Amino acid sequence: MTSDRIQILIAMCCYMAVIVLIGVYYAKKANENSENYFLGGRGLSPWVAAMSAEASDMSGWLLMGLPGVAYWCGLADAVWTAIGLAVGTYLNWLIISKRLRRYSVKVEAITLPEFFSNRFKEKKGIIMAISALFILIFFTVYAASCLVTCGKLFSTLFQTSYIWMMILGAVFVLFYTFLGGFLAESVSDFLQGIIMIIALVAVLAVGTASAGGFNAVLENSKNIPGFLEFFGTATPALNESGVQAVQAGAPVFGPRATYSALTIASALAWGLGYFGMPQVLLRFMAIRKENELKMSRRIAIIWCVISLIAAVVIGLIGRTLYPTDLLTKSSAENVFILMSTNLLPPLLAGFAMAGILAATMSSSDSYLLIASSALARNIYSGLFKKNATDKQVMNVSRITLVIITLIAIVIALDENSVIFSIVSFAWAGFGATFGPLVVFSLFWKRINSAGAVAGMVGGGAMVFLWKLVIAPMAGGIFAIYELLPAFIFSSLCIVVVSLLTKAPSDDIVKDFEEVRLNK
Repeated sequence: MTSDRIQILIAMCCYMAVIVLIGVYYAKKANENSENYFLGGRGLSPWVAAMSAEASDMSGWLLMGLPGVAYWCGLADAVWTAIGLAVGTYLNWLIISKRLRRYSVKVEAITLPEFFSNRFKEKKGIIMAISALFILIFFTVYAASCLVTCGKLFSTLFQTSYIWMMILGAVFVLFYTFLGGFLAESVSDFLQGIIMIIALVAVLAVGTASAGGFNAVLENSKNIPGFLEFFGTATPALNESGVQAVQAGAPVFGPRATYSALTIASALAWGLGYFGMPQVLLRFMAIRKENELKMSRRIAIIWCVISLIAAVVIGLIGRTLYPTDLLTKSSAENVFILMSTNLLPPLLAGFAMAGILAATMSSSDSYLLIASSALARNIYSGLFKKNATDKQVMNVSRITLVIITLIAIVIALDENSVIFSIVSFAWAGFGATFGPLVVFSLFWKRINSAGAVAGMVGGGAMVFLWKLVIAPMAGGIFAIYELLPAFIFSSLCIVVVSLLTKAPSDDIVKDFEEVRLNK
């Protein structure tokens, strides 16, 4: 190993040591009871709530997936997706956060499935079981995307086996999540959010300078058909193996492709996903005071906008500096790593790489913790053993953590996986399964338990159906991001089924009105 790589490794090890110390510090409090372990005792400050929500939400795809999309095909796909995410972030904090925090306290819920179940005062636990099952499915996929990020990061940096590096990352994340629970995870995510944005801005600055200024980047990009357009996109010319062709030392692109209004709507639909993201919604439930959500919203949107802009522009700069270094869609996601290690001093590059590790850990620990709580608290304790002690619930949770991690490792075994694609599917799953249900539960008093079940099952099933059957078979206008049609279908299911079935009881309506009037 070269001295440069040793310095990078030292910097990353220092970061990992700090994260472990945070886990150790909060371990005692986390293990006092399940509410502390799963929701931090509703004691998050506005800064921790905002930064941990955004860090756990964005994950490794912010530093690898999004720059990779911009590097591969230009502005359009990356920018419209980023706009959708920024708008979705703002609306989620503005519309959902306060009402959800208040309602979750009213119905004494500390997990999302528990909120849905208690909101409709169900006795059989059907809503709780279905929502917990969907959380297990989609968070396992999400966790796999984080492990792919870890594998790509370490194997690229140290020229070692992808699989072993991916497994090593999984073991570290699992150990950390075991240790400190939600509170440690949230505090460390706050730190990780800071590292992520510093890393993005630093690489953006040195990359711009190395390319000869932003004007030089623009001039180079103009030579690629559709690369800088909002209503067109670049199309890399690929051989049979999916590798971009190179001629005279330059990458080959085909004719500019049109980026239609339907495709724009599809990219903007990413913003709808926020309404159903458990890792974000839990931060709303966990903040210590409702009136602090306004400050959190401002912090979150500023962080989000700066990070998204930096990530997209890094991809453009990378194509100028290293036009032929990353010739597959999967390898294009290494552009941030390539720029960091080539342009920054080794020790600073190590901290930039820690930014990727931070993004991955901040998401994967959230995913694992929420998924394990879904099974342990909402299925095991909520349905099968209602008299289970806190210790039993937490033991089941930790066993679940191991099982989910093992499944995620299997999904992540393919080193040619595209992080952006994995994330987009899981994002659609949560957005369509829970997004409409969250909105209607908080703002429509006529929704009933039958409508809630129909919305979850309809939205979740439509994601699979659209992605795996309708889009491949029909193509054309049907080849849109599955979140959009699934979100609409879920909303229709909720409204139609609720209106065709018995109205909610007086007790449910009373709770709704008290929350609405803030009594």
